[in-house]
Amino acid sequence: MSVSIVLILASIGVLSLFCQWLAWRLRVPAILFLLAGGIVAGPVMGWLEPQQLFGDLLFPLVSLAVAVILFEGSLTLRYQEIKGHGVMVRNLVPIGSIVTCTIGTLTAHWVLDISWEIALLFGAISIVTGPTVIAPLLRSVKPVSKLANILRWEGIIIDPVGALLAVLVFEGIVSWGQGNVFEHSLYIFGTTILVGVVIGGAAGWLNGIALRKHLIPQYLHNAGTLTFMLGVYALSNELAHESGLLTVTVMGIWMANMKQVPIESILEFKESLSVLLISALFIILAARIEFAAIASLGWGLVILLAVLILVARPLSIFLSAIGTNLNLREKLFLSWVAPRGIVAAAVSALFAFQLQKIGYENAGVLVPLVFMVIIATVTLQSLTARPIAQLLKVDEPADYGFLILGANAVARQIGLALQKLDVPVTLTDTNWENVRQARMENLHVYFGNPVSEHASTHLDLTGIGNLLVISPYKQLNSLATYHFLDWFGTGSVYSLSEGDQDQKARHQTAEKIQQTRGLFGDISYAKLASMVSKGYQFKTTQLSETFTYEHFREQYDHQALLMFVIDPRERIYAVTADTTFKLEKGWKLISLVPSQPPKERKEKEKDSNGPAADPSPLPA
Repeated sequence: MSVSIVLILASIGVLSLFCQWLAWRLRVPAILFLLAGGIVAGPVMGWLEPQQLFGDLLFPLVSLAVAVILFEGSLTLRYQEIKGHGVMVRNLVPIGSIVTCTIGTLTAHWVLDISWEIALLFGAISIVTGPTVIAPLLRSVKPVSKLANILRWEGIIIDPVGALLAVLVFEGIVSWGQGNVFEHSLYIFGTTILVGVVIGGAAGWLNGIALRKHLIPQYLHNAGTLTFMLGVYALSNELAHESGLLTVTVMGIWMANMKQVPIESILEFKESLSVLLISALFIILAARIEFAAIASLGWGLVILLAVLILVARPLSIFLSAIGTNLNLREKLFLSWVAPRGIVAAAVSALFAFQLQKIGYENAGVLVPLVFMVIIATVTLQSLTARPIAQLLKVDEPADYGFLILGANAVARQIGLALQKLDVPVTLTDTNWENVRQARMENLHVYFGNPVSEHASTHLDLTGIGNLLVISPYKQLNSLATYHFLDWFGTGSVYSLSEGDQDQKARHQTAEKIQQTRGLFGDISYAKLASMVSKGYQFKTTQLSETFTYEHFREQYDHQALLMFVIDPRERIYAVTADTTFKLEKGWKLISLVPSQPPKERKEKEKDSNGPAADPSPLPA
């Protein structure tokens, strides 16, 4: 028997990893495959029976996992970022939440004949989309930048906000059920809110101070924060029944808005935790779904889904868009895209179990109802969002922009040169000083590891389809090369050579990475940095009948480094050691040239007292 349990537990981990990999390869939300895997392993094959496997430990483990999910989501909720993302996002979170919750509640009660308490909880849960389902969808759909940013930030903000609303509704239901009179229920609800806010705020402040002042060693930051959060969650539940979820949400929000608290490493730690814990959680939850419960909902389920997708979402968008500059096509696209995510699934399973324990027998319908909303919205919108974007003409044109790995002086100069030509450019670096300098130069930048899960939801790649590796960090260079070869494809990832060590290391370098080498004519990062430090400048040159590519080369005595070329149709190409172009009239060249052409420098030396020559006499 013990061998069977070990085998089942190990198989859950293997299945969750396979589902994550499959979602990564197909570029769709992982929750779709996790739920499908759980349904196949559970009700279809009967191989996984969570209640029998875990017994009384099942829902304590689920509650701890939900606490981790809500805490991580609340760590991304920064007030400053909410203010900086436009009227539409600020409107959509409160207005969309109220509209969706109201319509979802009324429809669930009237169409499915669910009690008001359960219907209200379903309405609150149904507002949550979340970055884990939005980010993969945006990568495959590629809408225009404005729409992509609205959807991305709606998902990031609505994740913890929606969870908080669901927690508050749940606390209200529980407190009302424990009292026979209104005053007693109000007292219990108030106590729950008070404990959640006070304990959560105090815990967030204490943990933030400990991280900021390095009162605990660096290697304990992640594990210490996680265990402290779980301890606070348990303590809060002991002080006030089911107040723990509100407590950890408030704790995360408090830490996210404290100054100089290094929460980035905690968010990165969640990536490995999500694969091992959260992925397994959704397979286990999906394995508990009963087809009979879904079938019992009948056609009412179809009506509910139609109302949420075709009525609640469009009404939320059109009301939120009042006072914005969105046109009809953009509103229609936003009205279609609202897949539900991980928080909805986890919270519904936990709350349904808790409500059933205190006497709400019809709470069992909450899980299949929410899971069907998730499956329907994720599947339908993942398959149709791209053709709808193309039909409405709100899809992004060809991904000709560049993601530059590195925000050092060289990378910043390249980014500025491309930005002047209206080429989409984003720089990414793990060095804060480099990122700070790039922001001061008005370059779009992402601070952090570009291959992390945090980057998958926060790194805006709209209009970008190429990677330039302009970085001295060899290990990160290799990781990014592998990662973006899968995203952008072969021929869209470019890296510099290793210089003098390249020949020695060539046999040790994977063939996949070797194929990306040769950017800017097989030059190394050290050589490129040296040229910039010596005063070489980036110049854009237009070729004509009277000024050919040979004239350009002679003007700089063959010392100019050709980096990019733009053809007459405004398509841009990175120059590599293996590519050749027939550079004729109408082509533009982006090059790194000496601060002054050699010929002019010689003339200036002959006439040192004369007026200074124009250092950049390139044709317009």
